Amino acid sequence: MTASFQPLRIVGLMSGTSMDGIDAAYLETDGDGVVQPGHAITLPYAPDVRARLGAFIAAAPEKGALPVEADLEAELTDLHAQAVETLLRAMRVSTDALDVVGFHGQTIWHRPAKRQTWQMGDGERLAEHLGVPVAFDFRSADVAQGGQGAPLLPVYHAALARKAGVPVAILNVGGVANITCVGTSFDQLLGFDTGPGNGLIDDWVRARLRMAMDEDGAVAARGKVHRDLVDLLMEHAYFAQTPPKSLDRFAFTAHRLSHLSDEDGAATLTAFTAASAAQSLCHCPQRPQKIFVAGGGRRNPTLMKLLAEYSGVAVVSVDELGWDGDALEAQGFAYLAARVMRGLPLTFPGTTGIAAPATGGRVATPRGLRKSA
Repeated sequence: MTASFQPLRIVGLMSGTSMDGIDAAYLETDGDGVVQPGHAITLPYAPDVRARLGAFIAAAPEKGALPVEADLEAELTDLHAQAVETLLRAMRVSTDALDVVGFHGQTIWHRPAKRQTWQMGDGERLAEHLGVPVAFDFRSADVAQGGQGAPLLPVYHAALARKAGVPVAILNVGGVANITCVGTSFDQLLGFDTGPGNGLIDDWVRARLRMAMDEDGAVAARGKVHRDLVDLLMEHAYFAQTPPKSLDRFAFTAHRLSHLSDEDGAATLTAFTAASAAQSLCHCPQRPQKIFVAGGGRRNPTLMKLLAEYSGVAVVSVDELGWDGDALEAQGFAYLAARVMRGLPLTFPGTTGIAAPATGGRVATPRGLRKSA
């Protein structure tokens, strides 16, 4: 029997591979079945911060190789502190109201085959700045034990899905897309990266049109999908792998589309995201009748239309379940922070391929709290 735990008051933080900003979300949870979401905000990255992060990620050959790392990490961490403070001001509460902060950091690379994953962010610095314990480094323990280290949120999706009914398929479309399949029982939990999300599309319109993203899928909507090229892209070895499996943000490129017009390239890359997500459904314990989409991708009607076309099932936003599709990942890292504090597993054989459910994460405690403990 599971012991009863008092829900913790947590702010979860997430900056995804799209690098558009920091999501901060308040959550009260015991890390199990009690989940009470609260206020959430997004702190966008300034264009120069996003540019420097992108350049660093593109150039970094290995951790610690670049002398600017410490300065960039400190700046990034302080921006996360600002996101927490902005959220709390909106809630009209102080940091004293928090038990812990869940800090994912910014993924620089993710290479589980080499047992490497790097989420930039200084947990100790954030804890000292806020005066609140910080749970961080959620992926390393799983990767070190041979797991994929991703995705991490299926356990949170499963907790939410208890109220939605099962089977449920939740597709999160950020820079990379990942899916959670919850079967008719909660031991049928599967999660994995399906393929590219918004990342390739963002890169395309940034390089061709100097746009940060294809807002509302407008560029893709004016183009023609080259289905032969979608089929060619789907020949990538990743799609033949059996999940659990995960991807680095730069696992795919658009070099085979270089001859296309701006609009046709955007349309074809959007179709590639849809086709790869649709293909993933064959791995679900039961094929879902509906896909619930989270993340920025749910705001792209061109992508949603193509996803329905390729999958042959209904495609709707997770907001229809009463979930906040913008805050879901930040909420998830708040939930995982509670599990870290309780010593509960974060990863499972069906989500990362690890041999047995595994705990993870580290906790940074501010000096003042250490002295009083």
